[in-house]
Amino acid sequence: PFDALTPREREVLSHLVAGRTYAEIAEALFIGEKTVSTHVSHLLHKTGTQSRREVSVLFQRARTSQP
Repeated sequence: PFDALTPREREVLSHLVAGRTYAEIAEALFIGEKTVSTHVSHLLHKTGTQSRREVSVLFQRARTSQP
C-alpha cells in the first residue's frame, strides 16, 4: 500500500513513525500543520488504516519483512 504514496506523504510518514507531532513535522518540512493533517489523511486513506499509530505499525512491519 505504500507504493501509492507521494514523495511528500512518505516524508510525513517517516516523521510519524519517529513519533513526531503535527507541529514538529510542519516545522521540519516547512509547511503548515493543516497541510500535515491533509497529508496524513491521504496516507491513511491510501493505506487503509485509521490512525497514526496503525499506519506506523503497518509501515514498520512492511519495512522489516522486506528482503
